[in-house]
Amino acid sequence: MNLAAVVPLSQKAAYLRTLPAIRERCGKVYELATQGKLQYFDYHPENEALAVDLCIEIMKKHYGEENFVAKIPPHGRWRHLDAGAPRVQNLLQSWSSGPNPIDIKEQGRRTIDLFIVSVLLDAGAGNVWKYEEKQSGKTFSRSEGLGVASFRMFENGFFSSVPDQPYRTDAEGLAKVTSQRVSEAMQVTSENPMVGVDGRTALLSKLGEALKAHPEYFGKDGRPGNIIDFLQNEAQGSVLPLAALWHVLIDGLSTIWPSRIVLADLPLGDVWPCPALSAASDVKLEESEDLVPFHKLTQWLTYSLMEVFQNVLKWDIAGVEDMTGLPEYRNGGLLVDLGVLTLKDGALSIDPKSGLPHAQPSHPAIVEWRAMTVIELDRIATGIRKALNLTEDQLTLAQILESATWTGGREIAKQKRPQTGGPPIEIDSDGTVF
Repeated sequence: MNLAAVVPLSQKAAYLRTLPAIRERCGKVYELATQGKLQYFDYHPENEALAVDLCIEIMKKHYGEENFVAKIPPHGRWRHLDAGAPRVQNLLQSWSSGPNPIDIKEQGRRTIDLFIVSVLLDAGAGNVWKYEEKQSGKTFSRSEGLGVASFRMFENGFFSSVPDQPYRTDAEGLAKVTSQRVSEAMQVTSENPMVGVDGRTALLSKLGEALKAHPEYFGKDGRPGNIIDFLQNEAQGSVLPLAALWHVLIDGLSTIWPSRIVLADLPLGDVWPCPALSAASDVKLEESEDLVPFHKLTQWLTYSLMEVFQNVLKWDIAGVEDMTGLPEYRNGGLLVDLGVLTLKDGALSIDPKSGLPHAQPSHPAIVEWRAMTVIELDRIATGIRKALNLTEDQLTLAQILESATWTGGREIAKQKRPQTGGPPIEIDSDGTVF
Protein backbone atom coordinates (compact mmCIF):
# COMPACT_ATOMS: atom_id res chain seq x y z
CA MET A 1 0.00 0.00 0.00
CA ASN A 2 1.36 3.44 -0.94
CA LEU A 3 0.95 5.46 2.25
CA ALA A 4 1.77 8.71 0.44
CA ALA A 5 -1.35 8.26 -1.66
CA VAL A 6 -3.65 8.26 1.37
CA VAL A 7 -2.23 11.40 3.00
CA PRO A 8 -4.66 14.25 2.28
CA LEU A 9 -3.32 17.03 0.07
CA SER A 10 -4.16 19.54 2.78
CA GLN A 11 -1.82 17.72 5.15
CA LYS A 12 0.94 17.63 2.52
CA ALA A 13 0.50 21.35 1.90
CA ALA A 14 0.69 22.14 5.61
CA TYR A 15 3.85 20.03 5.91
CA LEU A 16 5.57 21.93 3.10
CA ARG A 17 5.16 25.13 5.10
CA THR A 18 7.05 23.72 8.12
CA LEU A 19 10.73 24.15 8.90
CA PRO A 20 11.54 20.41 9.09
CA ALA A 21 10.22 19.98 5.53
CA ILE A 22 13.00 22.23 4.23
CA ARG A 23 15.86 19.99 5.36
CA GLU A 24 13.96 16.81 4.48
CA ARG A 25 13.28 17.79 0.85
CA CYS A 26 16.65 19.48 0.34
CA GLY A 27 18.21 16.30 1.73
CA LYS A 28 16.57 14.32 -1.06
CA VAL A 29 18.14 16.61 -3.64
CA TYR A 30 21.50 16.22 -1.88
CA GLU A 31 21.18 12.42 -2.09
CA LEU A 32 20.74 12.73 -5.85
CA ALA A 33 23.86 14.89 -5.99
CA THR A 34 25.92 12.19 -4.27
CA GLN A 35 24.77 9.79 -7.00
CA GLY A 36 25.51 12.20 -9.84
CA LYS A 37 21.81 12.49 -10.65
CA LEU A 38 21.28 16.24 -10.57
CA GLN A 39 20.24 17.68 -13.92
CA TYR A 40 22.16 20.97 -13.79
CA PHE A 41 25.02 20.62 -11.31
CA ASP A 42 27.90 18.31 -10.50
CA TYR A 43 28.84 17.93 -6.85
CA HIS A 44 32.47 17.92 -5.67
CA PRO A 45 32.53 17.14 -1.93
CA GLU A 46 36.33 17.14 -1.94
CA ASN A 47 36.16 20.95 -2.23
CA GLU A 48 34.15 21.37 0.96
CA ALA A 49 37.44 21.57 2.87
CA LEU A 50 38.29 24.70 0.87
CA ALA A 51 35.04 26.28 2.01
CA VAL A 52 35.69 25.36 5.65
CA ASP A 53 39.24 26.77 5.54
CA LEU A 54 38.12 29.99 3.84
CA CYS A 55 35.29 30.48 6.32
CA ILE A 56 37.59 30.07 9.33
CA GLU A 57 40.10 32.47 7.76
CA ILE A 58 37.37 35.08 7.27
CA MET A 59 36.02 34.62 10.79
CA LYS A 60 39.45 35.19 12.31
CA LYS A 61 40.14 38.15 10.02
CA HIS A 62 37.01 39.95 11.16
CA TYR A 63 36.76 38.82 14.79
CA GLY A 64 40.36 38.11 15.85
CA GLU A 65 42.53 35.04 16.31
CA GLU A 66 41.69 34.31 19.94
CA ASN A 67 38.33 33.85 21.68
CA PHE A 68 36.55 35.30 18.67
CA VAL A 69 33.40 33.19 18.78
CA ALA A 70 31.81 35.21 21.58
CA LYS A 71 32.20 38.35 19.46
CA ILE A 72 30.18 37.00 16.54
CA PRO A 73 26.57 38.21 16.41
CA PRO A 74 23.83 36.10 14.85
CA HIS A 75 22.74 36.54 11.25
CA GLY A 76 19.89 39.04 11.15
CA ARG A 77 18.60 42.29 9.72
CA TRP A 78 19.94 44.19 12.75
CA ARG A 79 23.47 44.09 11.21
CA HIS A 80 22.35 45.84 8.03
CA LEU A 81 20.25 48.42 9.84
CA ASP A 82 23.35 49.26 11.88
CA ALA A 83 25.74 49.49 8.91
CA GLY A 84 28.29 52.15 9.81
CA ALA A 85 26.47 53.26 12.99
CA PRO A 86 24.43 51.71 15.87
CA ARG A 87 21.11 53.10 14.61
CA VAL A 88 18.82 50.53 16.24
CA GLN A 89 20.49 50.78 19.65
CA ASN A 90 20.42 54.58 19.48
CA LEU A 91 16.72 54.44 18.63
CA LEU A 92 16.01 52.10 21.55
CA GLN A 93 17.94 54.39 23.89
CA SER A 94 15.97 57.41 22.70
CA TRP A 95 12.73 55.58 23.47
CA SER A 96 13.98 54.62 26.94
CA SER A 97 15.15 58.08 27.95
CA GLY A 98 13.45 61.43 28.30
CA PRO A 99 10.50 62.54 30.42
CA ASN A 100 8.11 59.96 28.90
CA PRO A 101 10.05 56.72 28.37
CA ILE A 102 8.42 53.98 26.28
CA ASP A 103 7.82 50.66 28.05
CA ILE A 104 9.78 47.59 26.91
CA LYS A 105 6.82 45.89 25.24
CA GLU A 106 6.08 48.93 23.08
CA GLN A 107 9.76 49.21 22.23
CA GLY A 108 9.55 45.61 21.06
CA ARG A 109 6.45 46.35 18.97
CA ARG A 110 8.15 49.29 17.28
CA THR A 111 11.31 47.31 16.59
CA ILE A 112 9.30 44.46 15.06
CA ASP A 113 7.40 47.02 12.96
CA LEU A 114 10.76 48.22 11.63
CA PHE A 115 12.34 44.82 11.10
CA ILE A 116 9.41 43.30 9.19
CA VAL A 117 9.20 46.04 6.57
CA SER A 118 12.98 46.19 6.32
CA VAL A 119 13.24 42.46 5.63
CA LEU A 120 10.52 42.64 2.99
CA LEU A 121 12.47 45.40 1.26
CA ASP A 122 15.68 43.36 1.43
CA ALA A 123 15.53 41.29 -1.77
CA GLY A 124 18.56 41.78 -4.05
CA ALA A 125 18.74 45.35 -5.37
CA GLY A 126 21.13 44.58 -8.22
CA ASN A 127 24.75 45.51 -8.82
CA VAL A 128 24.29 49.23 -9.57
CA TRP A 129 21.93 50.75 -6.98
CA LYS A 130 23.33 52.79 -4.08
CA TYR A 131 21.84 54.79 -1.21
CA GLU A 132 23.38 57.98 0.17
CA GLU A 133 22.52 58.58 3.82
CA LYS A 134 22.20 62.32 4.24
CA GLN A 135 22.67 62.16 8.02
CA SER A 136 26.14 60.61 7.75
CA GLY A 137 27.14 61.46 4.19
CA LYS A 138 28.00 57.79 3.68
CA THR A 139 26.95 55.70 0.68
CA PHE A 140 25.70 52.12 1.03
CA SER A 141 24.72 49.43 -1.46
CA ARG A 142 23.07 46.01 -1.50
CA SER A 143 21.67 44.73 1.81
CA GLU A 144 23.28 47.47 3.89
CA GLY A 145 21.92 50.14 1.55
CA LEU A 146 18.44 48.64 1.71
CA GLY A 147 18.71 48.38 5.48
CA VAL A 148 19.80 51.99 6.01
CA ALA A 149 17.20 53.25 3.52
CA SER A 150 14.39 51.32 5.22
CA PHE A 151 15.53 52.60 8.63
CA ARG A 152 15.28 56.21 7.45
CA MET A 153 11.91 55.52 5.81
CA PHE A 154 10.62 54.10 9.12
CA GLU A 155 12.05 57.03 11.07
CA ASN A 156 10.21 59.43 8.74
CA GLY A 157 6.85 57.69 9.22
CA PHE A 158 6.77 56.15 5.74
CA PHE A 159 4.83 53.08 6.95
CA SER A 160 2.65 54.76 9.63
CA SER A 161 -0.89 56.08 9.40
CA VAL A 162 -0.57 58.05 12.64
CA PRO A 163 0.70 61.58 11.85
CA ASP A 164 2.39 62.21 15.20
CA GLN A 165 3.82 58.68 15.54
CA PRO A 166 6.35 57.87 12.80
CA TYR A 167 7.83 54.83 14.59
CA ARG A 168 5.11 52.48 13.50
CA THR A 169 4.00 50.19 10.69
CA ASP A 170 0.29 49.52 10.18
CA ALA A 171 -2.12 48.35 7.50
CA GLU A 172 -3.51 51.80 6.80
CA GLY A 173 -0.05 53.28 6.35
CA LEU A 174 1.03 50.47 4.02
CA ALA A 175 -2.09 51.04 1.88
CA LYS A 176 -0.59 54.39 0.87
CA VAL A 177 2.70 52.93 -0.37
CA THR A 178 3.31 53.19 -4.13
CA SER A 179 6.19 52.30 -6.42
CA GLN A 180 6.82 56.00 -6.97
CA ARG A 181 7.07 56.70 -3.24
CA VAL A 182 9.37 53.70 -2.72
CA SER A 183 11.57 54.81 -5.62
CA GLU A 184 11.80 58.34 -4.27
CA ALA A 185 12.58 57.20 -0.72
CA MET A 186 15.24 54.80 -1.98
CA GLN A 187 16.77 57.35 -4.37
CA VAL A 188 16.02 55.24 -7.46
CA THR A 189 16.64 57.03 -10.78
CA SER A 190 17.57 56.03 -14.31
CA GLU A 191 21.21 56.52 -13.27
CA ASN A 192 20.68 54.67 -9.98
CA PRO A 193 18.38 51.77 -10.94
CA MET A 194 17.10 49.17 -8.50
CA VAL A 195 15.98 45.66 -9.39
CA GLY A 196 12.44 44.75 -8.32
CA VAL A 197 10.96 48.07 -7.15
CA ASP A 198 7.45 47.00 -8.19
CA GLY A 199 7.90 43.61 -6.52
CA ARG A 200 8.93 45.23 -3.24
CA THR A 201 6.02 47.65 -3.39
CA ALA A 202 3.61 44.79 -4.04
CA LEU A 203 4.99 42.94 -1.00
CA LEU A 204 4.39 45.98 1.22
CA SER A 205 0.88 46.42 -0.15
CA LYS A 206 0.09 42.76 0.42
CA LEU A 207 1.62 42.98 3.88
CA GLY A 208 -0.97 45.64 4.71
CA GLU A 209 -3.75 43.38 3.45
CA ALA A 210 -2.42 40.42 5.48
CA LEU A 211 -2.23 42.54 8.63
CA LYS A 212 -5.89 43.48 8.25
CA ALA A 213 -6.92 39.90 7.47
CA HIS A 214 -5.36 38.45 10.65
CA PRO A 215 -6.38 40.52 13.68
CA GLU A 216 -5.78 37.45 15.84
CA TYR A 217 -2.04 37.98 15.27
CA PHE A 218 -1.72 41.65 14.35
CA GLY A 219 -4.53 43.29 16.32
CA LYS A 220 -7.40 45.45 15.17
CA ASP A 221 -5.02 48.18 13.95
CA GLY A 222 -3.13 45.73 11.73
CA ARG A 223 0.31 46.26 13.21
CA PRO A 224 3.20 43.71 12.92
CA GLY A 225 4.47 44.44 16.42
CA ASN A 226 1.21 43.22 17.92
CA ILE A 227 2.45 39.65 17.44
CA ILE A 228 4.12 40.17 20.83
CA ASP A 229 0.72 40.11 22.51
CA PHE A 230 -0.31 36.95 20.67
CA LEU A 231 2.99 35.18 21.33
CA GLN A 232 3.01 36.11 24.99
CA ASN A 233 0.12 33.66 25.38
CA GLU A 234 2.13 30.98 23.53
CA ALA A 235 5.27 31.45 25.62
CA GLN A 236 6.08 29.32 28.62
CA GLY A 237 7.17 31.99 31.03
CA SER A 238 9.85 33.88 29.15
CA VAL A 239 10.58 30.99 26.77
CA LEU A 240 9.04 31.29 23.33
CA PRO A 241 8.74 28.16 21.18
CA LEU A 242 10.20 28.94 17.76
CA ALA A 243 7.32 26.97 16.22
CA ALA A 244 4.87 29.56 17.55
CA LEU A 245 6.75 32.46 15.94
CA TRP A 246 7.11 30.49 12.72
CA HIS A 247 3.37 29.72 12.66
CA VAL A 248 2.48 33.40 12.98
CA LEU A 249 4.81 34.36 10.12
CA ILE A 250 4.13 31.49 7.73
CA ASP A 251 0.36 31.59 8.31
CA GLY A 252 -0.23 35.28 8.94
CA LEU A 253 1.93 36.45 6.03
CA SER A 254 1.27 33.65 3.54
CA THR A 255 -0.83 35.83 1.24
CA ILE A 256 1.91 38.39 0.66
CA TRP A 257 3.94 36.07 -1.55
CA PRO A 258 3.05 35.65 -5.25
CA SER A 259 0.72 32.68 -5.85
CA ARG A 260 3.22 30.38 -7.48
CA ILE A 261 1.96 27.03 -6.26
CA VAL A 262 -1.32 26.48 -4.45
CA LEU A 263 -1.99 23.05 -2.95
CA ALA A 264 -5.35 22.19 -1.38
CA ASP A 265 -6.22 25.91 -1.56
CA LEU A 266 -3.13 26.75 0.49
CA PRO A 267 -0.56 29.11 -1.10
CA LEU A 268 2.84 27.55 -0.49
CA GLY A 269 5.08 30.57 -1.00
CA ASP A 270 8.78 29.90 -1.62
CA VAL A 271 8.25 26.28 -2.72
CA TRP A 272 9.28 24.97 -6.14
CA PRO A 273 9.21 21.77 -8.21
CA CYS A 274 12.53 19.97 -8.67
CA PRO A 275 12.32 17.84 -11.83
CA ALA A 276 15.42 15.88 -10.82
CA LEU A 277 13.42 14.25 -8.03
CA SER A 278 10.83 12.95 -10.49
CA ALA A 279 13.40 11.92 -13.10
CA ALA A 280 15.39 9.87 -10.59
CA SER A 281 12.38 8.01 -9.18
CA ASP A 282 11.60 4.49 -10.38
CA VAL A 283 7.90 5.14 -9.84
CA LYS A 284 5.71 8.11 -10.56
CA LEU A 285 5.80 10.46 -7.60
CA GLU A 286 2.60 11.42 -5.85
CA GLU A 287 1.45 15.01 -6.17
CA SER A 288 3.69 17.39 -4.19
CA GLU A 289 6.46 14.82 -3.67
CA ASP A 290 8.68 16.69 -6.14
CA LEU A 291 8.24 20.03 -4.37
CA VAL A 292 11.11 21.58 -2.41
CA PRO A 293 10.39 24.31 0.18
CA PHE A 294 12.88 27.04 1.10
CA HIS A 295 10.90 29.91 2.70
CA LYS A 296 14.04 32.04 2.53
CA LEU A 297 12.51 35.43 3.28
CA THR A 298 10.34 34.02 6.06
CA GLN A 299 13.41 32.40 7.61
CA TRP A 300 15.39 35.63 7.20
CA LEU A 301 12.53 37.41 8.94
CA THR A 302 12.50 34.78 11.69
CA TYR A 303 16.25 35.05 12.30
CA SER A 304 15.85 38.83 12.46
CA LEU A 305 12.87 38.85 14.83
CA MET A 306 14.49 36.31 17.14
CA GLU A 307 16.99 39.02 18.07
CA VAL A 308 14.20 41.41 18.98
CA PHE A 309 12.62 38.89 21.32
CA GLN A 310 15.98 38.00 22.83
CA ASN A 311 17.63 41.44 23.09
CA VAL A 312 14.72 43.83 23.55
CA LEU A 313 12.12 41.70 25.35
CA LYS A 314 14.67 39.38 27.03
CA TRP A 315 12.84 36.21 26.01
CA ASP A 316 14.56 32.92 25.26
CA ILE A 317 13.76 30.98 22.07
CA ALA A 318 13.35 27.19 22.12
CA GLY A 319 13.70 25.05 19.00
CA VAL A 320 16.12 27.17 16.95
CA GLU A 321 17.78 24.01 15.64
CA ASP A 322 14.94 23.68 13.11
CA MET A 323 16.14 26.81 11.29
CA THR A 324 18.29 26.20 8.20
CA GLY A 325 20.97 28.13 6.40
CA LEU A 326 19.49 30.62 3.96
CA PRO A 327 19.34 29.42 0.34
CA GLU A 328 20.29 32.66 -1.37
CA TYR A 329 22.98 33.79 -3.77
CA ARG A 330 25.71 34.71 -1.26
CA ASN A 331 25.73 31.36 0.50
CA GLY A 332 25.12 29.52 -2.77
CA GLY A 333 27.65 31.64 -4.61
CA LEU A 334 30.35 30.54 -2.18
CA LEU A 335 29.74 26.93 -3.21
CA VAL A 336 29.96 27.69 -6.93
CA ASP A 337 32.97 29.99 -6.67
CA LEU A 338 34.89 27.37 -4.67
CA GLY A 339 33.94 24.51 -6.99
CA VAL A 340 31.81 22.55 -4.51
CA LEU A 341 29.10 22.83 -7.16
CA THR A 342 29.79 23.24 -10.87
CA LEU A 343 27.22 23.87 -13.56
CA LYS A 344 27.02 21.22 -16.23
CA ASP A 345 28.07 22.35 -19.72
CA GLY A 346 25.28 24.26 -21.43
CA ALA A 347 23.03 24.02 -18.38
CA LEU A 348 22.05 27.69 -18.48
CA SER A 349 22.09 30.41 -21.11
CA ILE A 350 24.82 33.03 -20.83
CA ASP A 351 24.01 36.69 -20.46
CA PRO A 352 25.83 38.46 -23.31
CA LYS A 353 26.47 41.56 -21.22
CA SER A 354 27.88 39.99 -18.06
CA GLY A 355 29.14 36.74 -19.56
CA LEU A 356 27.55 34.86 -16.65
CA PRO A 357 24.87 32.15 -16.62
CA HIS A 358 21.46 33.48 -15.61
CA ALA A 359 17.96 32.18 -14.87
CA GLN A 360 14.64 32.94 -13.23
CA PRO A 361 14.16 31.87 -9.58
CA SER A 362 11.70 29.22 -10.79
CA HIS A 363 14.26 27.54 -13.07
CA PRO A 364 15.06 23.96 -12.00
CA ALA A 365 18.77 24.82 -11.92
CA ILE A 366 18.14 27.49 -9.30
CA VAL A 367 15.99 25.05 -7.31
CA GLU A 368 18.84 22.51 -7.34
CA TRP A 369 21.35 25.21 -6.38
CA ARG A 370 19.27 26.41 -3.45
CA ALA A 371 18.52 22.89 -2.18
CA MET A 372 22.19 22.01 -2.24
CA THR A 373 23.00 25.26 -0.47
CA VAL A 374 20.78 24.34 2.51
CA ILE A 375 22.51 20.99 3.04
CA GLU A 376 26.00 22.25 2.27
CA LEU A 377 25.64 25.00 4.86
CA ASP A 378 24.96 22.30 7.45
CA ARG A 379 27.99 20.32 6.26
CA ILE A 380 30.28 23.35 6.23
CA ALA A 381 29.06 24.37 9.69
CA THR A 382 29.89 20.90 10.98
CA GLY A 383 33.35 21.13 9.40
CA ILE A 384 34.01 24.55 10.97
CA ARG A 385 32.97 23.36 14.43
CA LYS A 386 35.10 20.24 14.12
CA ALA A 387 38.16 22.27 13.09
CA LEU A 388 37.65 24.69 15.99
CA ASN A 389 36.66 21.98 18.48
CA LEU A 390 33.33 23.65 19.22
CA THR A 391 29.80 22.37 19.74
CA GLU A 392 26.63 23.54 18.01
CA ASP A 393 25.67 25.46 21.15
CA GLN A 394 29.05 27.18 21.25
CA LEU A 395 28.98 28.22 17.58
CA THR A 396 25.48 28.45 16.16
CA LEU A 397 24.43 28.21 12.55
CA ALA A 398 23.22 31.82 12.75
CA GLN A 399 26.73 32.92 13.79
CA ILE A 400 28.31 30.92 10.97
CA LEU A 401 25.96 32.48 8.42
CA GLU A 402 26.87 35.94 9.67
CA SER A 403 30.61 35.58 10.09
CA ALA A 404 31.56 32.99 7.49
CA THR A 405 29.39 31.73 4.64
CA TRP A 406 27.41 34.87 3.76
CA THR A 407 30.43 37.11 4.27
CA GLY A 408 32.64 34.59 2.46
CA GLY A 409 30.27 34.47 -0.49
CA ARG A 410 30.36 38.25 -0.76
CA GLU A 411 34.16 38.49 -0.42
CA ILE A 412 34.97 35.83 -2.99
CA ALA A 413 32.43 37.36 -5.38
CA LYS A 414 34.23 40.68 -5.08
CA GLN A 415 37.54 38.98 -5.83
CA LYS A 416 36.27 37.10 -8.86
CA ARG A 417 33.94 39.80 -10.23
CA PRO A 418 35.40 43.08 -8.94
CA GLN A 419 33.29 45.30 -11.16
CA THR A 420 29.97 44.13 -9.75
CA GLY A 421 30.67 41.86 -6.77
CA GLY A 422 27.65 39.88 -7.96
CA PRO A 423 27.04 36.13 -7.73
CA PRO A 424 28.49 33.58 -10.19
CA ILE A 425 24.98 32.81 -11.43
CA GLU A 426 22.71 35.76 -12.06
CA ILE A 427 19.12 35.46 -10.90
CA ASP A 428 16.48 37.53 -12.66
CA SER A 429 14.86 38.60 -9.38
CA ASP A 430 11.52 40.36 -8.97
CA GLY A 431 12.26 41.25 -5.35
CA THR A 432 10.03 38.56 -3.80
CA VAL A 433 12.42 35.60 -3.46
CA PHE A 434 15.98 36.83 -2.90
